[in-house]
Amino acid sequence: MKESLEAEFTAFVAERGQVLLRIAHALTGDRGAAEDLVQGALAKAYARWPRISGDAEAYVRKIIYNDRASSWRRPGRHREVFVAEPPDVAHSSRPEHDVTDRLAVREALLTLPARQRAVLVLRYLEDRTVEETAAVLGCRPGTVASQASRALAKLRELVGDVDEWTHSTGGRR
Repeated sequence: MKESLEAEFTAFVAERGQVLLRIAHALTGDRGAAEDLVQGALAKAYARWPRISGDAEAYVRKIIYNDRASSWRRPGRHREVFVAEPPDVAHSSRPEHDVTDRLAVREALLTLPARQRAVLVLRYLEDRTVEETAAVLGCRPGTVASQASRALAKLRELVGDVDEWTHSTGGRR
């Protein structure tokens, strides 16, 4: 790869790497698995970097989601690992998001099946529409809607009012 492309890729990783890691962590629930997922996605993107046109971050995110979805299709090969301490996260400027609430939601998210968690990450963390979420996950919009509904019902059962949380983080309908 040419030095200019390599420098461009390095700058992309330095600038967007933490965002990609945060998304991967939300998908996996495990910092190590998230790092592995991002590392694999970046390795694939590096090999194709000269041919990536447009939004490179969207391209890498799609690799992350596809690789994670592939792991769902191979049950038993990947299992969730619960950690004693939550990862370092940026502090919200919104006072209504206190640490206790965020930790409760995080713990509840880890109890959800991987596909439901992915739907919630895409819909509410990334603020994607049902159609965009379906396109990323390679399923129908009805599947996204039903998975989101089931996941939110389970979260309500575990932590109470998640409607306030989902509305404050986005989640276009």
